[in-house]
Amino acid sequence: MPSMTITHINPESMHSNPAFTWAVRVPAGADLVFIGGQNGVDQTGQVVGPDIASQTRQALKNLLTCLDAAGARPEDVVKWTILIREGESLMDGFAAFNEVWGQRPNPPAITSAFVAGLAVPGALVEIEAVAAVPAAG
Repeated sequence: MPSMTITHINPESMHSNPAFTWAVRVPAGADLVFIGGQNGVDQTGQVVGPDIASQTRQALKNLLTCLDAAGARPEDVVKWTILIREGESLMDGFAAFNEVWGQRPNPPAITSAFVAGLAVPGALVEIEAVAAVPAAG
């Protein structure tokens, strides 16, 4: 696969956090892969558990499956958006997220928001992603 240089930008005048990057610059010619919001549902569409940790793990498993199907890897993700139902623990969700993401370098940019509800009944979290991969061909 051809290489490309994605630039992770963390201005020195802003605080640093190992969980995210403030800005990510993707070079021209990259193929962008947009993955719609993934909930913690199994192959039958059923919510996998009553807690945010189990649902976050499943949502990320679904997202990784989509990345793979699109020819992308977790390291290619340049932006996450995480929606969490109001009243749920952000820390429990992020702990589960970090179990899957691990200690990969150059974390993507990230946006998190609490929402009143999600489209899937019983869903506590929804995660979408944008990945950048070298252009094909």
